[in-house]
Amino acid sequence: MKVLLINTVCGSGSVGKITADIYHTLKEQGEDGIVLYGRNEAPDTVNAVKIGTKLDFYSHALLGVVAGKGGFGSGKMTKKIIAKIEEEKPDIIHLHNIHGFYLQVEELFSYLKQADIPVVWTLHDCWSFTGHCAYFDYVGCEKWKEECQKCPQHLQTYPYSISDYSRKAYMRKKHAFSGVKNLTVVTPSYWLKGLVKQSMLKDYPVEVIPNGIELKNFNETANGKAFRKKYAIQDKFMVLGVANVWEKRKGLKYFVELAERLKNMDKNTVLNHENTVIVLVGVGKKEKKNLPHNIIALERTNGARELAAIYQAADVYVNATLEDNFPTTNIEALACGTPVITFATGGSTESLDDTCGLVTKEKSAEGIYDALLTLKKHPLQREDCLNKGREYDKNKRFEEYISLYRKIKNAGD
Repeated sequence: MKVLLINTVCGSGSVGKITADIYHTLKEQGEDGIVLYGRNEAPDTVNAVKIGTKLDFYSHALLGVVAGKGGFGSGKMTKKIIAKIEEEKPDIIHLHNIHGFYLQVEELFSYLKQADIPVVWTLHDCWSFTGHCAYFDYVGCEKWKEECQKCPQHLQTYPYSISDYSRKAYMRKKHAFSGVKNLTVVTPSYWLKGLVKQSMLKDYPVEVIPNGIELKNFNETANGKAFRKKYAIQDKFMVLGVANVWEKRKGLKYFVELAERLKNMDKNTVLNHENTVIVLVGVGKKEKKNLPHNIIALERTNGARELAAIYQAADVYVNATLEDNFPTTNIEALACGTPVITFATGGSTESLDDTCGLVTKEKSAEGIYDALLTLKKHPLQREDCLNKGREYDKNKRFEEYISLYRKIKNAGD
């Protein structure tokens, strides 16, 4: 069996790593695979073909920014993708992110409708069934259920655009994505599955396969003591937040408000600025300058093992995201033995149960503080967190894709 995977990147970024990991799982299972991707570079261990060019990317991105037509450029690149599919003759085509300014979605799906090749499409966000945005919870928009128009986010969120093209983009996507004979949608969370079944894609079968992580990197052996010693916080209650980019939906403001709240607490209280420290990973240089002094801000880490050590050092990981599908940071923290506090947002709660995490009563710094107090008074056991984290071994999770491929292929034979 040969599977052809398509994604914006290969081996970098969360979805690019997932794409490469699925390829490796295919090979380990004795199957064949190839990855087609749009930009950057792929690992040497992956049979991957780069389709996009810098010129095409910038041209398509400009089309998106000026006219709001992200996803409707890169016609020549899409023809190259189709030609490669014809050459490889795969048994399954597995789509991941088809946004990212590297292909023309109408041309690709027009081909898929007549190619008679089974398609698996993993949705990592909501872009596929909206007229513009990847997420809409933050602004409480439900126009995507019927027909997008007058988009409240076209200037504020990816894919940023000056023009509001949401209504036409919605109709073009709906026409393009409908009517593929053998297409199975996969979502990493039940939350996203629920949205898909209310969307323009509702007629397709939907499977849930949660994301997985590399347990060789994220586990209880990470050296958190060294991190605490480095920053002289051995005796403090450590609250951790992690993000690739601290955009608004990631909840940076709640950590700032929490830091101010801790400053104002009496030193005899259970949690205050003297006995509690906030550590944030992924903070930009400009953001770092404006943070309160009782926040330790790190721009980046030097790899997964260093990040694992920071997770292991923490007493609690706080995910203050306002929009998310199935955040891997939650399961990375659990795999290192660290309990999680999160807002009741998207699929962020789905990796937690009462033994390893808490969900705040409200989306606020006060809600986080109250959850921290509960956790401080009634600590969760690290072993329970470790056991939960082990459920998301990427090898086991990605084997579910191989089983799905085989199921689909056998049904067509």
